[in-house]
Amino acid sequence: MSAYCCPLCQSPLQSQGSSLLCHQGHQFDYAKEGYINLLPVQFKKSKQPGDNQDMVQARRRFLNNEHYSFLRDALARKVSSLHLDGTHIVDMGCGEGYYTSELAKQLSQTGQVFGIDIAKPAIRYAAKRYSECEFAVASSKQIPLSEHCCSVVTSVFAPVFAQESSRLLVDGGYLVVVSPGPMHLKELKEIIYNEVRAHQEIETPQGFVRVSQDLLTQELVLSGDTAKDLSLMTPFAWKFSLEQLTELAQRHSFTVQAEFYLSVFQKSS
Repeated sequence: MSAYCCPLCQSPLQSQGSSLLCHQGHQFDYAKEGYINLLPVQFKKSKQPGDNQDMVQARRRFLNNEHYSFLRDALARKVSSLHLDGTHIVDMGCGEGYYTSELAKQLSQTGQVFGIDIAKPAIRYAAKRYSECEFAVASSKQIPLSEHCCSVVTSVFAPVFAQESSRLLVDGGYLVVVSPGPMHLKELKEIIYNEVRAHQEIETPQGFVRVSQDLLTQELVLSGDTAKDLSLMTPFAWKFSLEQLTELAQRHSFTVQAEFYLSVFQKSS
């Protein structure tokens, strides 16, 4: 039996060849890249929801240069220390799988790592590159996995859905969130804003208690092209003018501070 549930009727999905089927006859086929699309068309708010191809490619180029490897490794160590034998890990809003794959590499116990994202271009790339994980196109608001199947749910620069995380987690399970630190990308933001405000730490999600919070900081020295890619993968990418992006790409180097909160919340009883 597959670990997935039908997104239409929530009943268990059974593997049958290269497809998953439920007892009501709903069928979902695996793509040739190895991912499964569990986002029915009626659940979509647009034709191609999530990040577009340009954003995916910019993030892929940036992450492939290992500028955020210090964050990836710290996250993987933290999650590995929290994972319970025989349970799963879910990475909500996993994108191209950069962080998801490292979670799987660090996983010494039994269990599967699932990467969930609404953006098909990102999931397609993730599945082609990281066969050690299970990837699905799905909404993080309604993840097609059974209740209480996970000991850890992660959210890296993605919306935190507390109710859905609680549903997935075993009693005492953990929600691990990566969010911007106070001075994260301050130098980039100074290009587009007259006044740069510090990021605030995230509030404790309803139904959880805060266990720990670490602040990770590293100075990055980037080429102009890489700085442009970084700007395009941020939530404020649309604030940059074409002129500003062109000027940024032409710089010999650009120094920017990367700063992250790594927060751990435990499901309360």
